[in-house]
Amino acid sequence: MAINRPRATILTAAIAAGLLAIGPAFAQPPAPATHFPGDGQGAFKTHRYRDLFAEQLGTKPGAARAKMEAAFQQFFHGDGQEQRVYFETGANANGPLAYITDWANNDARTEGMSYGMMIAVQLGHKREFDALWNWSKTHMLVTDPKNPSVGYFAWSMATDGSPRSTGAAPDGEEYYAMALLFAARRWGNGKGIYDYQAEADRILRGMRHHPLLTGTPPFRIHPGDAPFVEPDVPWPSLNNRAAAAEAAKAGTPWPPYHPDRRPRPVTVGPMVDEAHTMVRFVAETNVEGTDASYHLPAFYELWARWGPVEDRAFWARAADASRAFFVTVTDPKTGLAPDRSHFDGSTMLTRDGKPDPFGYDSWRTVSNWSVDYAWWGKDLRQRVLSDRVQGFLSAQGIDRFADRYTLDGEPLSTRHSPGMLAAAAVGGFAATPGANSKAFLRALWDMPLPTGEQRYFDGMLYLMSMLHCSGEFRIIDGRER
Repeated sequence: MAINRPRATILTAAIAAGLLAIGPAFAQPPAPATHFPGDGQGAFKTHRYRDLFAEQLGTKPGAARAKMEAAFQQFFHGDGQEQRVYFETGANANGPLAYITDWANNDARTEGMSYGMMIAVQLGHKREFDALWNWSKTHMLVTDPKNPSVGYFAWSMATDGSPRSTGAAPDGEEYYAMALLFAARRWGNGKGIYDYQAEADRILRGMRHHPLLTGTPPFRIHPGDAPFVEPDVPWPSLNNRAAAAEAAKAGTPWPPYHPDRRPRPVTVGPMVDEAHTMVRFVAETNVEGTDASYHLPAFYELWARWGPVEDRAFWARAADASRAFFVTVTDPKTGLAPDRSHFDGSTMLTRDGKPDPFGYDSWRTVSNWSVDYAWWGKDLRQRVLSDRVQGFLSAQGIDRFADRYTLDGEPLSTRHSPGMLAAAAVGGFAATPGANSKAFLRALWDMPLPTGEQRYFDGMLYLMSMLHCSGEFRIIDGRER
C-alpha cells in the first residue's frame, strides 16, 4: 500500500491560507528549560561510539559496515527503477550534479538531499556529497530578491529542476548545515560552493537572522524564472494516484484542498522562534507552531561549538529547550509525538478539527532524542521516553505496528513501515537494555533493503539508522583527515 507523506499538502495549504494555525496564535513563553552545561557523558566527551548490534546481538566486527556499504551501493547506484534514489544529471561549472528523489511523490526534497549528503559524508563518499550539494545550490536555493524566502532552499522541486514549491522546510536546512560542517572536518574546505564551513555558516545565520520580508505571490526561485503557480490538480505521482483512488472509494473529496490564489501578502522570517528558542514548522509568519521531528539537540550542541560565534549561546539554549520539549509534547503512556504542535507542546488541530497525530514526520522523533543521548548523555529523561515508545510498539507487534497513530495509541493506518521501525530501533541508545531494545535491533539487522515505490523515506531512514546503531554515525571533528 502506498503512503502519501503529507508535507506536500500541509506546507502548501498552510502557507497558502493559514488553515493550520488553529488554536492560540502565540503560546506563552515557557518556563526556563533545565540547563545541561558542559560536554555531557556521551560520545562527544568519550570518543567512544556504541555498536548496539555487537552489544545486544553479538554481531561480528565489520559485519555492520559491510551491510551499510551494500545499502549505499543499492540506494545510490543500484537499479534505477526499483532500487536507487540517487540520480546524476550531468554537470555544470561546479562539477557533477545529482538529486535524491522521493520516488513515490515524484520530486526531490531538501529533506532527502540533505539526508543523502549526511550519509555520503559519514561513509566518506565525496563525489556524491558534492554532486548533491551542487544540485541543491543550483536548483533549490532561492535567489530571486522578490521572493521573501530568498536565501532559503525551496523544499520540493521536480527532478528536472523546476519548482514544486517556493518556500522552505527547516529540517532540510538543519541537515544541510550539519552535513557541511562534517564535510569541512572530513575533507577540508574547498573554493566557492565547496567552502563547506562558509556555506554552513551562511545557512545557520539565515535560520536565525533572516529578515522579515513580505511579498505577494506568485513567486520565483531565480530571477527570470516563470512565476510558480500551484496547479489545481496535484502533480502526477504514485502516491497521488493511490490517494485519489482511496478518496473515491471512501467518497471523500479529491484533491483535499484547492489552491487559494487570492492576492495576499506572505511574510517570511527566521526559521527559529526566539521566545521559545525552538525551530519553527515553517518560516512563514502566518503559520505558527513547531514539528517535534525537526528538533535536533545533538546537532545544536555542535553548532554551539562550531557555528557562527554570535549564535553559539542561542544553540546551546535550543538544545536544552528541545530536550524539555520532547518531554512535554510526547504522550505520557505511548511516548508518541505529533507531527505538529504549539511551542508549549499543546495540541494543534488539523484541517478536519482533529488533534494532530503521530504521522510520517514523527517517526524520526525517537531517533532525535536517542542520538542526543548517545552523543551527549545529558538528559536521563530520554531513557523514559525511549522505553515508552519501544514498549508501546512492541505491544502492538514489532512486525505489524501501524505507521500512523493517535497519540494515545489508536492506529490510523494498516501499513507497517520499515523506516519507522528503523528509527525506533535507534531508540535503543537511550532505552533500558532488554527484550524490547534487542527485538528492535534484531528486526533492523534482519530487514531486507527497502525497494520499490516507497524506498525513498524507508531507505534513507534505514541507512541512517544502521549507521547510528552500529556506532558508525559519528561526530566528524577532523581526526578522520
